[in-house]
Order: sequence, then C-alpha cells, then structure tokens
Amino acid sequence: MASERPLLIPSPRIPNSRDIYTAPVLLDLAKPNSGRPGSFSEMESKNPFESSSNVEPNFNSSSQRSVFSIQSKSDGNSIREVSFGALGSKPVRYGSRGADSEPLSMSQKEISDEDARLIYINDPAKTNERYEFAGNSIRTAKYSIITFLPRNLFEQFHRVAYIYFLVIAVLNQLPQLAVFGRGVSILPLAFVLLVTAVKDAYEDYRRHRSDRIENNMLASVLVNDQFQPKKWKDLQVGEIIRIQANETLPCDMVLLSTSDPTGVAYVQTINLDGESNLKTRYAKQETLLKMPDEGKVSGLIKCEKPNRNIYGFHANMEIDGKKLSLGPSNIVLRGCQLKNTNWAIGVIVYAGRDTKAMLNNSGAPSKRSRLETHMNSEIIILSMFLVALCVVVSVCALIWLLNHREELDYLPYYRKQDFSKPGGKDYNYYGWGMETLFAFLMSVIVFQIMIPISLYISMELVRVGQAYFMIRDTQMYDEASHSRFQCRALNINEDLGQVKYVFSDKTGTLTENKMEFQCASIWGEDYSGGNSKLEQVGYSIQVEGKVLRPKMKVKTDPELLQISKCGNDTKEGKHVGDFFLALAACNTIVPLVVDTSDPTVKIIDYQGESPDEQALVYAAATYGFMLIERTSGHIVIDIQGEKQRFDVLGLHEFDSDRKRMSVILGCPDKTVRVFVKGADSTMFSVVDKSLNTSIIRATEAHLQTYSSLGLRTLVVGMRELCASEFEQWHSSFEDASTALIGRAALLRKVASSVENNLCILGASGIEDKLQQGVPEAIESLRTSGIKVWVLTGDKQETAISIGYSSKLLTSKMTQIIINSSSKESCRRSLEDAIVMSKKLVTIAGVAGDVGGSSEAGSTPVALIIDGTSLVYVLDSELEEQLFQLASRCSVVLCCRVAPFQKAGIVDLVKNRTSDMTLAIGDGANDVSMIQMADVGVGISGQEGRQAVMASDFAMGQFRFVVPLILVHGHWNYQRMGYMILYNFYRNAVMVLVLFWYVLFTSFTLTTAINEWSSMLYSIVYTSVPTIVVGILDKDLSRRTLLQYPQLYGAGHRQECYNAKLFWLTMLDTLWQSVAVFFIPLFAYWHSSIDISSLGDLWILGVVILVNVNLAMDVIRWTWITHAAIWGSIIATFICVVIIDALPSLIGYWAIFDVASSVTFWLCLLAIVIAGLIPRFVAKYLYQYYKPSDIQIAREAEKFGNLREFGVVQIEMNPILDPPRR
Repeated sequence: MASERPLLIPSPRIPNSRDIYTAPVLLDLAKPNSGRPGSFSEMESKNPFESSSNVEPNFNSSSQRSVFSIQSKSDGNSIREVSFGALGSKPVRYGSRGADSEPLSMSQKEISDEDARLIYINDPAKTNERYEFAGNSIRTAKYSIITFLPRNLFEQFHRVAYIYFLVIAVLNQLPQLAVFGRGVSILPLAFVLLVTAVKDAYEDYRRHRSDRIENNMLASVLVNDQFQPKKWKDLQVGEIIRIQANETLPCDMVLLSTSDPTGVAYVQTINLDGESNLKTRYAKQETLLKMPDEGKVSGLIKCEKPNRNIYGFHANMEIDGKKLSLGPSNIVLRGCQLKNTNWAIGVIVYAGRDTKAMLNNSGAPSKRSRLETHMNSEIIILSMFLVALCVVVSVCALIWLLNHREELDYLPYYRKQDFSKPGGKDYNYYGWGMETLFAFLMSVIVFQIMIPISLYISMELVRVGQAYFMIRDTQMYDEASHSRFQCRALNINEDLGQVKYVFSDKTGTLTENKMEFQCASIWGEDYSGGNSKLEQVGYSIQVEGKVLRPKMKVKTDPELLQISKCGNDTKEGKHVGDFFLALAACNTIVPLVVDTSDPTVKIIDYQGESPDEQALVYAAATYGFMLIERTSGHIVIDIQGEKQRFDVLGLHEFDSDRKRMSVILGCPDKTVRVFVKGADSTMFSVVDKSLNTSIIRATEAHLQTYSSLGLRTLVVGMRELCASEFEQWHSSFEDASTALIGRAALLRKVASSVENNLCILGASGIEDKLQQGVPEAIESLRTSGIKVWVLTGDKQETAISIGYSSKLLTSKMTQIIINSSSKESCRRSLEDAIVMSKKLVTIAGVAGDVGGSSEAGSTPVALIIDGTSLVYVLDSELEEQLFQLASRCSVVLCCRVAPFQKAGIVDLVKNRTSDMTLAIGDGANDVSMIQMADVGVGISGQEGRQAVMASDFAMGQFRFVVPLILVHGHWNYQRMGYMILYNFYRNAVMVLVLFWYVLFTSFTLTTAINEWSSMLYSIVYTSVPTIVVGILDKDLSRRTLLQYPQLYGAGHRQECYNAKLFWLTMLDTLWQSVAVFFIPLFAYWHSSIDISSLGDLWILGVVILVNVNLAMDVIRWTWITHAAIWGSIIATFICVVIIDALPSLIGYWAIFDVASSVTFWLCLLAIVIAGLIPRFVAKYLYQYYKPSDIQIAREAEKFGNLREFGVVQIEMNPILDPPRR
C-alpha cells in the first residue's frame, strides 16, 4: 500500500548513503492533519509545473512559455505584464488588465462529463465504447492517390491568374473562337500546373514515407498482464504502455510508475519544442507501486479534451476510491524521449491526431511578399490595358463589317453565302453583333500573354535559387553551433530589402544567453572582487575513490571563497553558507554524472530549463555547495566535502504572478526552512524590513550597481518555519494540490503564505555577454536608415546598460524615459514627451540652418518605456500618441514587457505605416512577435527552437542579420523588382506586335506568328535568362554594401520597383513594339513574302530584342549568364527551324526562304538598334546628370575609387519616411 511507504527512501544513486545526514524528526511532523502518511515525498504536491500553468524557468520577464497560455482554455493563469498587473486572456488585447475579473477558466472549474474524455485505465474497449477516440496512426501528408489531382488543382487555382488562363483555354476550344490549336492553347497552363504538381507530389511522397516509418514503429503494450510489442498505429486510448530509456513516446500518456522509487522520470522535449535540457515528470504516489504486469490495474481518468497547450494539462484520476488531481507534470507528450530513467509506464490519454504534438503541427502562418502585393496593382492595370486593346479591335471590326457589309458574300474570310448548295445559306457568319462579340473574345485569346503566366513560376524558381545562395553563405554560418542559415519561407526573400523597423529581443538575441556568475551581495557585503581579483576555480570532491567536479568553471572572488570554506565557524561564514545553500537548493536543476576519458574523473552536468539557474548552481558548486543528486523527495548537496541530505517538503515553481520561486527543505539539523529567490521588484515586498534595515539598503544599492553594469539580478531570502507554521502550510498545500477547482490560484495563495517575513540573504549578479559583433551590427542597421527597437523583459537599468554597450544608445542621444503607474500619468508623460521631441527637432533644424551641415540637423532621441506604461497604452487611445512619439525617435527601448506586449508593439507600427517590419528573437516568448512582423527571424540559441520553428528565416547569431538584410536583402529586392518589370515588358512587346498586325489584317484576329512559337515564347525563348539574372545578378559587391549601409536606402525609396518605373517601361515597350513590327513591314512592303516568313522574322526580332535589352541591364556577367542569354537566342533559331521543317504545320520551309536574303538579317539588326537607342540614351542621360546612390557606388567600384567614394556618402539621398496609412 502506498500509505505504508517510509517517508525517506535512500536512492540507489546516492554514494555512501549511510554517511548522509537525515532528519527523522520529520516523521513526527508529518502526522498531524495529514490524510496520507508519507505525503511529503509525493511529488504531485510539489511538482514543477502544477503551481502555475504559466511556467517561467527564467527569473526575468523573458518568459519562455507564457505565450502558449493564451491558446488554451485549461490555463488558470492569464499572461501577466512583467512589472505589475495582468494581461487579459483574450489574445487580441495586448495591454488590458484585470485578469482576476475574467470568468473562471477550465482549470478553475470541475471538468464535466460533457467537457471531458473518460479513460478507463487498461480497458481500451470500454474507453472507446461511447466515443471512439482517434487511433494512434498519424498522417502529415496532404494528399492520397485519389485526392491528389482534385485537391492539388483546387489549391493551385487559388491564384486568380490561373483561372484567367483556364478561361482563355476554354474559350479557345469553341469553334467560333479557335485562334490557336486547341491543344496548343492548353499547353502553357498545363506546363505550369504540372511543374507545381510534381513539386507538391514529391514533397507529399516524403511526408508519406515519414508517416509510414513512424506508424510502423513498435511499442510495448500491456496485453493479458504481459507487455507485448505493438505497432504505434495500432495503439488505443486507455492502453498501458512501457517506455524504455532513450525511446520516443508514441502518444500522450499519464505516468503511472517509473524505475525511480520516487516516481520521477526525466524527459527530453527537443522534438516537441526544441529544448535539449531535461524536464522532470512524476508518477502519482498511489500508482507508483502498482506494477501492471504483476496485477490488475484499474481506474478512471477524466481529462480535458485535446488542445494545443503543450504546457497545460488538467485532469482527475480515480483509483482505489481516491480522487487525485493531475497536472502538466504528470503527463509525457508524444515526441519526448525518456532519459536517465530505465523505464516508465503510463496510460494513453491522447493518441494520433489528438496528441498535443500533432495539434501544434500547423507551422508558421503564411506571409505574402510586399512586392508581390504591389505587383497585383500593375497586373490590374495591364488587365485594363488588355481590355482596352480588345475593345479597340472589336469596335474597329464592327466598323469594318458595317462598311463592307455588301461585300461579305464574296470575301474569302467571311463568305456570308454558301455557294456549295443551291439556295445558298449563310456560312461562317453570325451577324454583326455576334461577330463583334467574337472579335472581342478572340482578341482576349490572342493577347492573353499580356498577363504573364510564366512570371509566377519564374518568381518561385528565382526565390529557390536565392535561398540556395543565402543558405550557402559562409559568412552566415555559425561555427559555435555548427548551424547554417535557414530559409524557412521562400515567398518573402525580397522583403528583406525593404525593412524599415527591426524589433529585437535582448536576452539570447543580442546577448549569448550563456549566463556567468559574476558577483554577489551577501548580508550587505559586496563580493564583486573587481576584474583583477576574479579567477576561475575548479572545485571537486572525492566519491568512492573517483573525482567528481562540475562541468563548468566559474570566476570566484578570493575573499568570498575563503569565507565559504570556513563553514559555520564564523558569523560571516554562516551567512555565506545560507546564501549558497539557497542557490544550490532553490531550483529545478537535474544533476547528471557524465563519464570522461579519464576513468577516475566524472563530471556533473547541471541540466535545467533556465540558463540563470544553471549559472547559480555552478556558482554554488564552485564555492563548495555542490548539488549531486535530486529526486522527487530529496536532494543531496556536498557541502565542503560533506554530503548532506535535504528533504524537499514543498516546491513552489516560479510563475509570472509572483515572479519568484521557493523551496521548503527539511534540513539535517532537524529544522524546516523556506528558501526564496526572485526578482527584486517582488522580493523586497516580502522581506521583513524591520530586520536589518541597513543590510536591505546596502543590498538595494548593490543591485543598482549590478544593473548599471548590465548584470541580471536576483534576490535571495530565507526564513525558518516552526512546527505550527509548517503544519498549517502542509495542510493548505495538500488541499490546494488536490483541489479540483481553482488549483493554480490556491497554490499561489499557499506559496504567498510562506513567502513572507523573509530574512534577506543577499543578491546575485549574472552576466549575459553580448554576442560577437552586436554593436557593429546595430550601428550598421541604424546607419542604413533602419530603426531598431529592443523589446526585453529585463530591468530598465540592465536594458539601458546593454543599450550603451551594444551602441543602441549613445552619449549624444536625448533619452525620454516613461515610467507611469496609471493611465492618466501615462497620458501626461506622452504629451510632455511629444512636446519635447518637437522642440528637439526644431532646435536641431535651426542648428542645421546656421551650421549649414546636414549632420547638424539630426538630434537623435531615444525613447525608453516600461511594460507598466505599455499596459495603459496598448489597446487604448494612447496608442496614437505613442506612435507619434516613437516615430520621432531613433531608438525605442521597451523594458519589462510581456510576450504579447511585444506582438502588440509590432502591430502598433504595422497598422500605422506601410513600412516593412522585421522581428528577431530566440525564445518562445518571442514567437508572437516573430509571427506578427512582416519578416520573422529566429535565433537558434539556448532557449530551444520554438522561435526558429515559428520564423521565416533562422540563423545562429544576431550579427548575421546585417549580411542578411544589407546584402542578400538588397540583392533579392533589386533582382525581383527588375525581373517583374522585365516580364511585364517582355510579354507586352509581343502583345503589341500582335496588335499592330491585327490593325493591318482587317481586324480578323489572325496571327502571323506560328502558334507553337507563341506558346514557346514565354516558356523557352525568354524564360531562362530572366531566371538566371534574377538569381545571379549583383548590382554591387558584398564589400561595398557592408561598407556603406546607406545604400540600403534604395529599398526604402522603392527605387527598383515603383509606378514611375512601370510606366516608363511601358512607354519603352510601346516604342520597341513599333520598331519590331514596322521595320520588317516597310522593308518587305512591295515584296511577295508570305505571312509565315514575316511572322518568323517578327518572333526572332522580338526574342533578340528582349534578350539584348536584358543584356544591357546585366551588371555582373558570369558564364551562366552568357549561356542563358545567348543560348536562348540560339535556341529560338533552332526551334523556329524545326517548326518550319515540319510539313504538317503552317509555314513549311518559310524560315529557309526568308533567311536566305540579306534583308532578313539587316531587319534583325535594325530592330535591335532602333528599339534600344531610346533606352540607351535615356539611361546615359539619367546616370550622367542624375545618378542614384547605387550608380555612384557602382561607378566607384568599377574604377576602384572607393576612397573618393567615402566623401560622396554624405551627399547620399535622405531616407524619408513613407506616408502613413
């Protein structure tokens, strides 16, 4: 029976257990008010998740998980702003307060049968009797053999252009409208659809293969009281399964028992959320000794319906007449791996598509390129132009028909009368009304390529090529993590060239998130040591003849190290001992013993979810307080060579409400103490200020000093509990942890009951170093005209210090700091700040006029605002004032912000400007910000891969954002903008040539150009060169773009794609079409050349002209570019020859007749010269008299005058803010 278990269970992993001090007095303390003897070792009452479903391993506001609580009804806690009240639980609100006034969530209400799934343990038949739950077979593939064709076509025809070309192809099938061959008219659309379908089919085949492998893996399932192998896909809800060490879980299961005698299991969630650190999960005490293979196990679990919240779980379990409460620490999710635990047994509660991993397998929201969005307006204009051409042709055809109505009986084309039969009837003529309609529809068919269908597939191929070179860029390869740049979204490459705002997280993004313990304030004494005194010391102990030492070394203060070795012999030593005991014990770190190459040496690797906790535990170990074991009921700490065992009587995890965590320990000296650590904003409110006021003041001063140095700070406190206090806490804790309603709120209340009247022990200072190259990167971004906003959960002093060291803030900046505690004071602060910023701009403008320097006119302003103020600003009328103020500032620094406030700030800018936004972060708390921005970048850092998985691009270091934006972004934008305009031009030239021909053939909509050549024009003749140039061309070198970040302003000014360029291109297109059509027409005006020969001349003239036009604009030539451009011209000649050599096609042998004359070749030469002279002259005049920054830089690059170019950079075009929406 579980109630007969002894309280203290020596763990088999404890070396020399008999030498460890124990606390037998705790057995007596356990008896009163305890319904379950031995409950102190039950981890369900002190699991690391149950105190709050908003788990916060870091002791600052950079919550790794709080963003997920919005998505689940089962979360009892609302997301709370870092420095005070709560954000509402509604995801659309970023700054609302008063979470306590919200209706009860699922975790605060008893689960009803209608809102729950009932699982009968070890009885899958009864479990699935009423409702057949999902099986464990998964399917990530989108298609099956039957559904592939209809579903893929349905998805592809979401593009309106495809529907347009389908309608054109259908119209061409009608006999009255058949301009081209029926098969030929379908080929272009069919080709595009086929290429996309093949790509989709291959991707889906890979998904099918992956699904098949996973579904056929084997698991050990309890059948007839024996564990037998069973395929994953055959598992059912209610079955009991056993997982061995290092195996992956096939489903979501509630733990029943583990190989650890206290019911703890260690799991790795890297496949779920990307975090490699181990997490602890626990089996309930009541099920721990029930071995399923030794006897019948039965019971009922009532749990919430499947949901996406991977950090929340709410359920009840009835077993042996007891009703137990289950939380997130009792469930292990599909995709997790069992580590450092021999085996674990559990019951399946969610399977297959109902598992939390599969419910979260939706990917990041799709984003659409800004350039592609703007392109739609030009396509609409081209569509209107197409309609206009068709109207002109149809009206002209009507006029011609009316003027020649008396001749229609005898005209060969119309032949109104059919003379083959007596009493001739009308033949091939439907009256002038229908003939006009037919003329309009036939015009649409003939001019259809005005809307370039090939542009879409060309853009996709170009983006793939651009992504390939971005991924292969060695300057964006992180050697530390051996990670390459990742391009996770192929549809927004060009958006990188127009970014105006960069929103960045601080911890782990600007900094390394590798925490190093630097200093401590203990009992009012500062042990910072000074850099000259600090030295790295390795601490080690002897265990069974083997050396055991921590994995990491820590810089130590010699004085503090000496005091810590004195133990409790001195007053100072006792205070230092209590401080480091708190650091070693008050955490959720799991110590793992790792073998080394030396068999006599073992290393302790501290695994934990929080880098802060790891740094503190390593520091404690270095000073002689080495945590060597943790189980669900106790911890073992080696204190200066002497192993001591402390019973973990209670653990209140860190949550975003309390902003602190606490642990209640039964100590070897038979006392019970509570150790608390947390943020200073909440710790000083629970410290007994009547005790040692001088020490409190000294600690506050030291904290201020640490923060100004950019260190992350924590305050540590302690108090001793008497027997009555402990009994009262224990009774309340038991009631709260087993409550069926309001469990999270009750646990917070219980925690607060012991986290008060603390004696302050001291404070710690942890350094989170800046990543390499961050100051230079921020300086480059700001120089390029990009506004950098940093959104962090750290204290204001820490954030400002990091701002200076990263060159985000400078001594020349005027800082505007807003820290308001009410909406009215926030309003006044914003109004005053706006007035001040206007004065600064006015003063700067006067100084600029007097000084005559453009530099004198810029007075940079930095806005620093905290999360408290943002709560009153976001989702209120104050948003507009904040935006007005922020838009006047060079830098915005937001401190103490919650995850959804980050998204709210990004949304604030997106809704009020047309500027491109980019968000970059490394943690789960940055996911909402990354997905809200136009471009999301994830840093693959220490906080898992959730940010990476939600991002569009991923990289290893913040500094890589400079080559990504300033180099690849610039190239991609320049290439894509040119390619879109070129595709419009190339197709419009062809359409206008066909239009001129219609005007000279009585508007009959016949074509001189062979239908096969018309079809191949966009697919073969001219497509390859534009794709190659779109991938390989570079207007400037990497060195120049990095050396002169101002050149990035071309994207802000939309120099590569705008309405002016579009209309100039169309004018040039009009002239070139005139040259192509009329030069051959006049040259052969009095000849007897047939129309097919003239058509061959026109198609060859168009192809040569557009390819030479492209060659004029190519800046960086490679052999691939030469092969693509000149090869396309040669390929066109070959295709025309082959087409004309086929007797079955119209125009047999035409090219051989016409090409035998000199006139043919002179016409081709004249077309190129006449067509390109205006363009050449315009480019020369524009570049000579009004050159852009890009052209100046290119000229300097070409002639090697980069030193002289340094003088020119001051005269570069100003980067003006685009108009607001």
